[in-house]
Amino acid sequence: MTSPLLQSRLLGQMMEIPLLASSLLFHAFRHFGHNEIVSRRIEGDLHRYTYRDCEKRAKQLAQALTSLGVEQGERIGTLAWNGYRHLECYYGIAGRGAVCHTINPRLFPDQIAFIIDHADDSYVCFDMTFGPLVELIAPQCPNVKGWIALADEACIAEHLSNISVPVMSYERLLAEQDGNYEWLLLDERQASFLYYTSGTTGNPKGALYSHRSTVLHAYAAALPDAMGASSSDSILPVVPMFHVNAWGAFRMRRRSSARSSYCPARISTASRSTN
Repeated sequence: MTSPLLQSRLLGQMMEIPLLASSLLFHAFRHFGHNEIVSRRIEGDLHRYTYRDCEKRAKQLAQALTSLGVEQGERIGTLAWNGYRHLECYYGIAGRGAVCHTINPRLFPDQIAFIIDHADDSYVCFDMTFGPLVELIAPQCPNVKGWIALADEACIAEHLSNISVPVMSYERLLAEQDGNYEWLLLDERQASFLYYTSGTTGNPKGALYSHRSTVLHAYAAALPDAMGASSSDSILPVVPMFHVNAWGAFRMRRRSSARSSYCPARISTASRSTN
């Protein structure tokens, strides 16, 4: 029975919408869709597209995950450097209602396998540079249903043909979808992102973020007394996207719709001298 106190409570009706991670990307798409996201790709070249493009591809990923049978609350791991595909994973996974679990590739392989197994990741998206690592840890991760290479089929054939682990092409998965997808209206307390510690005191331990905390962090980080970011700024994040949610910088950039640049942690001198 509802208590008299609750029955007498007068609730507000303004802006009665949940705080969801997908709303950050939608804001950037709706109001500053022309702003650019620039990435130095693992392939070595520069990639440019807009928030409008990013949102469509994130929705294609959400559709692809649905077609793979991913349910709300399932964990999807990422082993990736900073880049536009990793950004799409952030929003496509969380927007589907699953949990984006970024994994620190600098940990020991046994720790990475432990984290994937402990989180019970259904799928793991990885950059091609981690092909040898995936081959090493895959036998220790029996619950992973599939390994998704963040590349097209041509790049996979060229760079990952020597590994024995079957992989799916991220670009192929997206190409099979049209992006006609409505972001799910989730409970804002639902889990959105998962990060593990570096295991300095025993096995790594997970910290689970909610959609609500994600959006509130974005608002707080963009305030003038914090980073003070706006849509007229250009921001190059140095913190890896797998490290403590990149200190929340990726969320703040979507909230402010600032132009963004991404550079992988490992690029060759030759690639830096091109483009």
